[in-house]
Amino acid sequence: MASEETGTMTPTATPPASTATGVKQPPTRAWATRLIVVGIVLAAMNLRPAITSLGSLLEEVRDGLGMSGTLAGLLTSVPPLCFAVFGVMAPRFARRFGPSAVVCFGMAAIAAGLVIRPFVGGTAGFLAATALALMGIAVSNVLMPVIVKRWFPDRVGSMTGLYSMALALGTSLAAALTVPMTDALGGRWQTGLAVWAGLAGVAVLPWIPLVRDRGPVAAAAPEHISATVRQEDAALRITHSRTAWALAVFFGLQATAAYVTMGWMPQIFRDAGVPAGEAGVLLAVTMAMGVPLAFVIPRVATRLTNQGPVVLVLGTCGLAGYAGLYLAPAGGAWAWALLLGISNCAFPLALTMVGMRAKSSAGVAKLSAFAQSTGYLISIPGPLLVGVLYQHSGGWGLPIALMAGLMVPQIVIGTLAGRNRTVEDEVAAKAAAA
Repeated sequence: MASEETGTMTPTATPPASTATGVKQPPTRAWATRLIVVGIVLAAMNLRPAITSLGSLLEEVRDGLGMSGTLAGLLTSVPPLCFAVFGVMAPRFARRFGPSAVVCFGMAAIAAGLVIRPFVGGTAGFLAATALALMGIAVSNVLMPVIVKRWFPDRVGSMTGLYSMALALGTSLAAALTVPMTDALGGRWQTGLAVWAGLAGVAVLPWIPLVRDRGPVAAAAPEHISATVRQEDAALRITHSRTAWALAVFFGLQATAAYVTMGWMPQIFRDAGVPAGEAGVLLAVTMAMGVPLAFVIPRVATRLTNQGPVVLVLGTCGLAGYAGLYLAPAGGAWAWALLLGISNCAFPLALTMVGMRAKSSAGVAKLSAFAQSTGYLISIPGPLLVGVLYQHSGGWGLPIALMAGLMVPQIVIGTLAGRNRTVEDEVAAKAAAA
């Protein structure tokens, strides 16, 4: 579903204040549209600091909590596990409470988890509080494409680019600022992790007026869907779609690469002799590449009938970055950080394809929940396996070789997911052929 978009990043045009009959429409449309844009941006900025702030201080947290390398690998596998478990519940929660209410709750859960986790004491409490924050991230992850499709159906590329850019900004800020803020606040890793709860608390605010989005506010951007499509989406068996499976596997492989990068890349550089502060900045550079590219790539992707070429370019950059990390991790650190940053933009590309591969917000909700939950399940072993290989081999050669090897099927599966088709048509064709 390619969309026609302007070159500027603005919300959808507000309908006129009156209908042809002269009856005034509810005065909620303009402010609700603006508020939803602010809410999307602030929510997106909170979808990764809980993870990248921990990556920057992983060595200090390991020492403080007495973690082994294997247990630290398990800790880096917690995000995809929580995203898989809690993300699959998001559509059900959204149907019952409304997507805005669920995102509002998600931001509150992130804030609470980030405040609690550094101070509960012990590994078990740290993991439990982290899981609370990740639960909030998980439901928001799934519902962001749904909210974009619902409120901005003609601007999927632009709005996906906007919140992907905000997500990358929050990710890079947490990576770059966590170590210096920790030093400035007394040097305790607990304080350095807890400070990010403030950003999540701010993100709760714009969603509060939108909690009751089943009412007039929901009419801010009516989605014009035919009765046939509504029937298709109501009976949609998403697992019968090959494209849905391709998206899920592609999502899982890119998530594996992303969470290994966020969880372990600073440690790779530190072990190569790069100072801790510079290692955090290198991770920030990798994440910051998503700020401009996460806005550009979805806009380019929506103008292509097949997103395979974009998948290939991003995957090739990933292979080059891993080769550099293997051969000269410190010598070309900045180049490898840039290349892996480009490769990590497979995430906004995957989100864009989710929005393009279904016909309505209801279809996107099912596809997003399936692709993200299944994808995150696929990604769970990756960070853990990297930790195990690192501990038992005594170096980063095997873990990096593993990640380079996984990039090849990511390119192949991503190309299949990028074909111009919808899950509704695939499921209907399969049912007709049965």
